[in-house]
Amino acid sequence: MDLTLHNVSLPAEPDHKLDIGVHGGKIVEMRPVGTLEAGDRSLELDGRLVLPGFVETHIHLDKSCILDRCSMKGGLDEAIAEVAGLKAAFTEEDVATRAAKTLRKCVLKGTTQMRTHVEVDPVIGLRGIDGVKHAISEFAWAIDVEICVFPQEGLLNNPGTDELMVAALKDGAGAVGAAPYTDSDPHGQIDRVFEMAREFDVDIDMHLDFGSDATVLDVEHVCRKADEFGWGGRVAVGHVTKFAQMPAADLSALARRLADAGVAVTVLPSTDLFLMHRDHTENMSVPRGVTPVHLMAAEGVNCSLSTNNVLNPFTPFGDCSLIRMANLYANIAQVGQRSEMSGLLDMVSSRSAKLLNLADYGVAVGAPADLVVLDATDPTMAVAELAQPMFGFKRGKPVFTHKLPELHTP
Repeated sequence: MDLTLHNVSLPAEPDHKLDIGVHGGKIVEMRPVGTLEAGDRSLELDGRLVLPGFVETHIHLDKSCILDRCSMKGGLDEAIAEVAGLKAAFTEEDVATRAAKTLRKCVLKGTTQMRTHVEVDPVIGLRGIDGVKHAISEFAWAIDVEICVFPQEGLLNNPGTDELMVAALKDGAGAVGAAPYTDSDPHGQIDRVFEMAREFDVDIDMHLDFGSDATVLDVEHVCRKADEFGWGGRVAVGHVTKFAQMPAADLSALARRLADAGVAVTVLPSTDLFLMHRDHTENMSVPRGVTPVHLMAAEGVNCSLSTNNVLNPFTPFGDCSLIRMANLYANIAQVGQRSEMSGLLDMVSSRSAKLLNLADYGVAVGAPADLVVLDATDPTMAVAELAQPMFGFKRGKPVFTHKLPELHTP
């Protein structure tokens, strides 16, 4: 046996302890604790949680780590404009260097799967895509990354962007995205993205309903198109901050519609909290602007939490820890019940894997040995205490080790 993990637990059954054996990059044994012989590499883990790695569903590697180039003057529109002014100077090498720096952070925080959204337009061309691909190749030993190509600054109103998206899809982009709120014809952009998805047989992942006025929602059109194209289970929408302004009954009804259409929802707690409601000047208590996805999950919607941006005008923060995103969301949404808090761990792991349609994700015999050990024995406390990832493995090979702090008691 190449690797054995002894006395571990899984988030779904934290009270059930077991041993895990790995050989040839796959899990080959899962036995009651104490019944598996030590392998070539053996770890005694004292009941700690083992996950098949965190899954990042929505992150922008191409424009990460540019905080030192930015003025940080405002909210969403200002952030889009500032990056638009900067990216003309982006080179393939620059993008690759910054994307690699961000990927390294993600890997060290226990992420083993990722979908990165990469923008194309006549200004940046395919340089962002090509730079990100270099970084992906550099870290392929530690993390699997899918590219979702999308038009940040519009599609129908931005001639040449359609051709670049098609070129990226022909070159292997695994998903197609959208940002209809920047387009002269939002529904037209959504329609075209569904056409691309059908032509290339890829999933759809849209930036959607990013704002504070919930009286007009593009998500209703997305649900209709998902039904029309038979794309249920292959569509996700991210941000959806407008949902946070809906009455409870309306949000519940919308959640049921999304569940029926097979449209998943991703919330980006750090970005949504940072950008929303900057025009709120009535008093100093600014609305949170983060959609309560745990309530939508209770209605049957597949939901994930993700990072979005790292060290740029959209989000001037980020250590790429998904467990930190779960903890931040719990604070924002006032999630305190044990079952709800442990469910947030699923929103950065198993639910996220389902959103990406990962067929071989999980801790099971025959699955790839993509494993992360947390310094926690209980999934609720893992979120509550920001549990440290201790060990990471990709296809059974060691990826990282975090030594636990040592207290020097006198």
